[in-house]
Amino acid sequence: MKKYFRSNVVMAEPMNLGAYNAYRGWKLPENETGKEEGYHLVYADGYESWCPKVAFEKVSREINCMTFGQAVEAAKAGHRITRKGWNGKGMFVVYQKGYPQGIPCNAQTAKAYGYKEGDLFKCRPYLQMRCADGSHQMWLASQSDILEEDWGIVE
Repeated sequence: MKKYFRSNVVMAEPMNLGAYNAYRGWKLPENETGKEEGYHLVYADGYESWCPKVAFEKVSREINCMTFGQAVEAAKAGHRITRKGWNGKGMFVVYQKGYPQGIPCNAQTAKAYGYKEGDLFKCRPYLQMRCADGSHQMWLASQSDILEEDWGIVE
């Protein structure tokens, strides 16, 4: 078997195995007590499962206290990310897929790069920030941003 890294957002609540089986309407196997602690999980597509507490807590963090790496994975999955430590209201970062096949240059971009208006302009993926004043800019994380664990998903 190969090893895999997974990153997804789930709803979770503490629930022992016995309670989960009762919730699902399943009979607990005779060789189990049902007392094992764990979590009832509900995924974005509605799929439900149960996960042992140790396994869940090893790989899961609440969405308002993530590391930068977890936040980037969330952004790449389509979520808007933000930090509690930012002092501006309404600020968040999104992942932009870029334009690997290119898009036609507008006049401003053509002038800045010395291209002709309409030439194909190829752009790699990037992070973009919504600033406190409502404007937007390409964004690079500071060392503080990278090392903090107060990242969250904008809901």
